[in-house]
Amino acid sequence: MIARRRQVALALTALLAAGAACQAQHRQPAAGAGRPAPAAARGFTLVASGDVLPHSSVIDRARFDGGGAYEFRPMLSGVKPVVSRADLALCHMETVYGTGGVYTGYPDFRSPPEIAQALAATGYDGCSTASEHSLDDGAQGIRRTLDALDAAGVRHAGTARTEAEAHTVTMLRAGGAEVAHLAYTFDTGGKPLPAGQPWAVSLMNENAILADARAARRAGADVVVVSLHWGTEWQDAPDAQQLALARQLTAARAGGRPDIDLILGTHAHVPQAYEKVNGTWVIYGMGDQIAGEMTDKAGAKDPRGNESTLGRFTFSPPARPGGRWKVTKAEFIPQMFDVDAGRVVDLNRAIRRGAEVKAVRDAIRDVVLSRGAARDGLVMGE
Repeated sequence: MIARRRQVALALTALLAAGAACQAQHRQPAAGAGRPAPAAARGFTLVASGDVLPHSSVIDRARFDGGGAYEFRPMLSGVKPVVSRADLALCHMETVYGTGGVYTGYPDFRSPPEIAQALAATGYDGCSTASEHSLDDGAQGIRRTLDALDAAGVRHAGTARTEAEAHTVTMLRAGGAEVAHLAYTFDTGGKPLPAGQPWAVSLMNENAILADARAARRAGADVVVVSLHWGTEWQDAPDAQQLALARQLTAARAGGRPDIDLILGTHAHVPQAYEKVNGTWVIYGMGDQIAGEMTDKAGAKDPRGNESTLGRFTFSPPARPGGRWKVTKAEFIPQMFDVDAGRVVDLNRAIRRGAEVKAVRDAIRDVVLSRGAARDGLVMGE
């Protein structure tokens, strides 16, 4: 069954690539281009996606696509139409970058820095970088990664090169809003923080997260988005820590509005549920957007490790200054990484083109909606 799915996915990837080539996608101008609406009146869409985890097979594919160089843009072409149309698009860059052509996959990842240019070309504005692999190459790995993201014009949150950077809020403009992006990880894979640099990786702690969120508000953030690298690998249900922390973070309020407006989860390798908790949307886990063929804890191949979702949220401005920017539309878009073709596939588009991947799409949908998100308005987007 898995082999059949891959065979189908290989064919549909070619169709998607052809379609993408025919329609260069760009962010859409606001209504009445030439006469922008007042900033306070403009809402925005935010798209977020899961772990970018380049195993050795993914690195090899990028080198093949680049004719000896490392070219990652074709891998992401299938989701570029969705990502590039968003006012703000966030990814999760799980690994650090290597140098001098020395690139490795699991267990200590050192990815080609060219992936940063591919993320930018796809339309990503920023990435969370706090993960259990943040210290796979020590402080120098963090530095190389953030340098490459800076050079590509992709903002980042969760790791830092200096103490000042660690205490600076990552702010991004989207529509009429200032959006703060904060990111944290539950662990660093057992690797100690660099000597004298306890701030190099943001570790997950309720009090620290809320303090940072309130600092972001004071710095002018209209919307606060928190990325959390958390959960139990290969478990599609959120674990007790995820449920408890989600409740605690979304319950915190100051000045008549929540401290946090959206939580984006990564790490589990499989899609997890979306849920509205205390009036705030939480994605417990988006799954792996890019990864090699995955094996679970028992060593068995598990295709769920190449399945994920894009979350898309439409924010509308408050009726009064200082009020909450509310999510007026919440969507998820199922996707998978075709490990044979080395392409991310938008499953809804693939089905419309005749690919037999409805069972995969529906399985992802069932997990996403497993905690009642449909009752709160979550829909499957196109």
